[in-house]
Amino acid sequence: MDKCKNTFLTFCQTISTLRSKKGCPWDQKQTSKSLKKYLLEECQELIDAIDTDDSSHICEESGDLLFLLVLLSKIHEEAGNFNMEDVICGINEKMIRRHPHVFGDVVVKSEEDLKILWETIKSEEKAKKTN
Repeated sequence: MDKCKNTFLTFCQTISTLRSKKGCPWDQKQTSKSLKKYLLEECQELIDAIDTDDSSHICEESGDLLFLLVLLSKIHEEAGNFNMEDVICGINEKMIRRHPHVFGDVVVKSEEDLKILWETIKSEEKAKKTN
């Protein structure tokens, strides 16, 4: 585990280097739209790896998908839209909000109750966004 200390930060710095003037021409020219086909390909490759239940392949394909997600965030950071910290904070807050049975005092008695709770919270979030 020691080799993984600060690994995500180091990985993000690697992506920044790839996008920099001294970086890779392919990475430098990518846009949100140009990444769409690669995101689809990597998602499918990850699904295929899951279907074969090959842990090492799942790990590799998860990494490929993570690369594209971090690259996508870097592209948006450069445009002044958002950065990886925004992505991580946003999803963390959403998961906490959508799991009040874990992080709050809501009690669910069945998987069906959990599904209803999830959909209710999701609908409330959507309504707030449109207001």
